[in-house]
Amino acid sequence: MTEYQWATKEGLRQLLCEVVSWDSRTLTAGERDFPAKVSEKLKSLPYFQENPSHLDLHDADLGRRFVTALYKHPEAEETIVLISHFDTVYTDEYGDIEEFAFRPEELTQLLHSRIDSLPEDAQKDLLSGEYLFGRGTMDMKMGLVMHMGIIEKATTEKWPINLVLLTVPDEEVNSSGMRAAVSKLVEMREQHALNYKLFLNGEPVFSQQPGDPNYYIYSGSIGKIMPSVFFYGRETHVGEPLSGITANYIASFMTKEMEWNAKLQETVMGEKTPLPVTLQQKDLKMEYSTQTPFRAVALYNVFLMKRNAAEIMDIFEGIARNAAKSCNEDYQKICSTQGVKPVGEIRVYRYEELLDYAIRKLGQDFVESVKTEILGNNEWSDRDKSFQIVDSLMIECQELSPAMVLLYAPPYYPAVNSSDCDFIIECVDYVKSHSMEKFELPVKQVHYFNGISDLSYVNYKEEGEGWTSFISNTPVWGGNYSIPFEEMKQLQAPVLNVGPFGKDAHKRTERLHMKSAFEEVPSLVEGLIRHISNSAGACQNSISNSL
Repeated sequence: MTEYQWATKEGLRQLLCEVVSWDSRTLTAGERDFPAKVSEKLKSLPYFQENPSHLDLHDADLGRRFVTALYKHPEAEETIVLISHFDTVYTDEYGDIEEFAFRPEELTQLLHSRIDSLPEDAQKDLLSGEYLFGRGTMDMKMGLVMHMGIIEKATTEKWPINLVLLTVPDEEVNSSGMRAAVSKLVEMREQHALNYKLFLNGEPVFSQQPGDPNYYIYSGSIGKIMPSVFFYGRETHVGEPLSGITANYIASFMTKEMEWNAKLQETVMGEKTPLPVTLQQKDLKMEYSTQTPFRAVALYNVFLMKRNAAEIMDIFEGIARNAAKSCNEDYQKICSTQGVKPVGEIRVYRYEELLDYAIRKLGQDFVESVKTEILGNNEWSDRDKSFQIVDSLMIECQELSPAMVLLYAPPYYPAVNSSDCDFIIECVDYVKSHSMEKFELPVKQVHYFNGISDLSYVNYKEEGEGWTSFISNTPVWGGNYSIPFEEMKQLQAPVLNVGPFGKDAHKRTERLHMKSAFEEVPSLVEGLIRHISNSAGACQNSISNSL
């Protein structure tokens, strides 16, 4: 009987605790070091000792790397890509026990002495003995660990299918890892004659509502985009408030229009996107003075299913024009009452319009030099840089003010869905039947994973030019941020997400259901891969890898 390091209940638990102990919070040294540790683990498998070129580290950005591990059967072309991310969010919320956040066994025991500080649901789960607590246990190092166990078993038993383990950094912020991995997947397909049949993610199950105990699999992933506004008013002294107009005043009208606006909500296959909300709103005045703040910014979160960037920008602009109209009307009433002349009407521009105006006024070379200087500042995030570029251009084009400049700020996650694919329907039916037969576990299908995932960067099917609106209205495009739309179109295989059940991702009470993680879901994924390797079914709308 074959003995496995990881592909057992006990082996998976031990591996998970070790992998969680490797602190890999986004944008830390731990995130940069993590891939090498995964690679060393995989090198312990005989297959990768015999085929060292099938295991590799690849550059993403900022010194970060992603891992690819290819198991190739000599007679197989059909290939499943196993996708995970290894970065985690930060741990400040753990307070004085933060040092235990990456030590699941110890943290779980420690929480018994602090059980009164936990929410009722978490107390119940802790006392049940069925959960393992800790940062990354649920989101999403268990997905990676499960895939490592699958690779170990497949390479040992020589399953008649190809598998690519892909684990990436930065999913929690910009998905730089997955965006970089797209070109590598295209390259590997050509180099090894792979026929990508399925992109299988291992993100955990997210509750559809608080307290939801159901187990879900996902045949798509929700999209996310961040339409944003740079507000440019007119400065004045507080002693003469109506000699100017504050950016905060203008912004208040826009945020009132945007917050929870149902025009930006979609309903597809009975599922609804969450309503839009404000992620950030602030003025850019850095010091105290009696000058009024005349520049402000706002980031809005919009989820999408079928819509593309062009459609969102059209709706966003309509909302902005309504906000500007309301702001102008209220402002003019105040000026009339006070017997003063308005400083002007708030106008609405898309970033592409501002850019075109600035180039005509200032010249291409000047505009490019401004952008280059800002993009080279490593102290700023992509969102900061986006606003800094608009700010620098508006300062040189103040005749356009007062104004609202509409733009896109990174990141952008296109929605992806394979629910109508015959092959995915077959896969979902298999998982449902297998889970009931072996575990009496009912499985429900969700059409769009509601946690956002790296699946957004495969199986891209935009037939029109909807993505060009994103490119032309994203100030940092091509410098610090880009999306490989054309290469994503070449990865035309359906998507599915099958991961472990857990609760409270990104919270102090993040926890993983152990039976789900170490027994049920690994069995479902293994069974599904074996079923696919023996199945003649294929997705009718997938395209040939000869493209």
